[in-house]
Amino acid sequence: MAAAGTERRAFAHKINRTVAAEVRKQVSREYGGSPQLSKKRGVCQLVPLSEVVEPMDVEDYLETHPPAAEPGPLREVMEFPADDIVVTHEPRESRTLEPGIPEEGKLDARVRDALQVYTDDWVTIQRKYQRLSTMYSPHTVEKQRDRQRGLSRQVYELDEATEPRSNQDEVDEAKRRSVSLDDTPRGSWASSIFDLKNSAPDSLLLSLLERAAMEETDRRNKEMRKENRQTEIMSLFPAPDEDEAVERCAAPEIPREHFGQRILVKCISLKFEIEIEPIFGILALYDVREKKKISENFYFDLNSETVKGMLHGQGAHPAISTLARSALFSITYPSPEIFLVIKLEKVLQQGDIGECCEPYMVLKESEASKNKEKLEKLRGQAEQFCARLGKYRMPFAWTAIHLMNIISSTGSLEKGDSDSESERKGTWNERKRKTLDRVSVGEDVCGFSNFRPATLTVTNFFKQEGDRLSNDDLYKFLADMRRPSSALRRLRPVTAQLKIDISPAPESPQYSLSPELLHVKPYPDLRVRPTKEILEFPAREVYVPYTSYRNLLYVYPRSLNFSSRQGSVRNIAVKIQFMAGEDANQALPVIFGKSSCSEFTKEAYSAVVYHNRSPEFYEEFKMKIPPYLTDNDHLLFTFYHVSCQQKQNTPLEAPVGYTWVPLMQHGRLRTGHFSLPVSVEKPPPSYSVLTPD
Repeated sequence: MAAAGTERRAFAHKINRTVAAEVRKQVSREYGGSPQLSKKRGVCQLVPLSEVVEPMDVEDYLETHPPAAEPGPLREVMEFPADDIVVTHEPRESRTLEPGIPEEGKLDARVRDALQVYTDDWVTIQRKYQRLSTMYSPHTVEKQRDRQRGLSRQVYELDEATEPRSNQDEVDEAKRRSVSLDDTPRGSWASSIFDLKNSAPDSLLLSLLERAAMEETDRRNKEMRKENRQTEIMSLFPAPDEDEAVERCAAPEIPREHFGQRILVKCISLKFEIEIEPIFGILALYDVREKKKISENFYFDLNSETVKGMLHGQGAHPAISTLARSALFSITYPSPEIFLVIKLEKVLQQGDIGECCEPYMVLKESEASKNKEKLEKLRGQAEQFCARLGKYRMPFAWTAIHLMNIISSTGSLEKGDSDSESERKGTWNERKRKTLDRVSVGEDVCGFSNFRPATLTVTNFFKQEGDRLSNDDLYKFLADMRRPSSALRRLRPVTAQLKIDISPAPESPQYSLSPELLHVKPYPDLRVRPTKEILEFPAREVYVPYTSYRNLLYVYPRSLNFSSRQGSVRNIAVKIQFMAGEDANQALPVIFGKSSCSEFTKEAYSAVVYHNRSPEFYEEFKMKIPPYLTDNDHLLFTFYHVSCQQKQNTPLEAPVGYTWVPLMQHGRLRTGHFSLPVSVEKPPPSYSVLTPD
């Protein structure tokens, strides 16, 4: 016992053992007397006046000093409860009717393990006694406030504000005193501020002198202490404020697919002054401030059945997914600089874009009888081009809709009191998600979730310029559209009437397809024309987990330079294929169709700019790539010169160049920007494992 008493605790070794007398003596010796003497003595300090003592690590102490077998009634305080952690499994619910997961027959074992992330049930880990901790929880705070409402308010003498007495009260107090304070002996009860005559007597203790067993007295006192006792004493503390919370104890939510503020765009009709050929449309969202395209393309076809008949010989029966005329766009980061860009294409024909747009700018519907012969001639030429060049497209016209103008002109829907009350309530995660939906850039606040629906009729389109088709040129045009003296306003427009409807998306839209063309619940009838969910490309990162399987690849050809190439290479089309090997039969049908065509194709072509050796492109090729890639998988680009004028012994298309991109490099998918050399000759054998340069 003596040896144990002489041992010092671990933290005590760091405590300064200098006694107070020595410190005072040192201070008086160093700093006492005149300042001159202090300077002569120097600043040498023999004993440190203070020493920092590191706090004890409770966790380490508990690990190195385990509790004894029976430490007493505080054992439950020192040990963690064995039944604290509760693990629950919740079945995963799919948004779509189809699973969307590739078949496991030909998959690698590692790929199958990775796909289990999207198929296994949700595992939720909760703490049974988390409600007793000091972490912030909305449910615990509300429960604390309910308990405190039933408690009686404790008022103490120090907390009471002393109220000044009036002169009359002092006179009355003096009259009630029977004897002056000077006549009373010191220390007596009469000398205090209380008056014995006016004090109320205490209740009599009837059983004070009765004999009672000690055990009975202890039992009675124990029962009295249990009366009106709080079961959770920590709940008597004031409820913590959410803004001042150091730790949060929010119930975990089941992850779900992220959507920003969603808008529904319906393409109703497209009419020109003259109707001579099929016209195809493309919709996409662009953020001018970020200079970024924030959605994939949506392709639509509003041609009449008569006009569609001009292309019946160009492909198989169109899939119902390519007949969609409405789209759901998602906007995570709303901005006042977002535009809905509409591009129009037509079947390739002989002549540049200006020549092809001229009839639409000159001929009027009111003068149809006067220009009957011209219209018949134009229709005849269009039928010939559709029959011969039906699979090729060329740029035609474009326009843009400033979404902020729709909100400012139509106004916002007023929220009721119930809506505002519901926003104040809910868990912290729910309020955080609502705050994310209302994120604004800078000082501009705009919301696309509560504006009034609007039906627009766009009448003016701008002619596409063959040498200004890049995204950089488009951003300049969009920025110029907002200026009052816009140069675009002085251009001669292509007159048309595009009628579209823009409205906030409903909570659970029916008959919608996911970006992978899967049927989203609810979808009562598979024969109904669908609405497509357009995949968002957020302007900035969105930190949310991925809950559904998605394996899409987007390819954007930017430009081509054939200025130094010899020969007649002018009408250039780019054909893209996803190849699983070098053989021509190994092209996979993974390319998404556009409008009024097959759902998936093995090859796709870019639009052709007439008589341009260095064309620019704005195409977007969307692919559903296989879950397991090999070293032989690659993208093959074949460049063709398309002969617009029919000549004897002249093929429709002649290959003029080849290049490719191997998709796998060091076991990873290759993405990014590529500047590829174009070879005149066909690729060599086993080229798929090599790079073009």
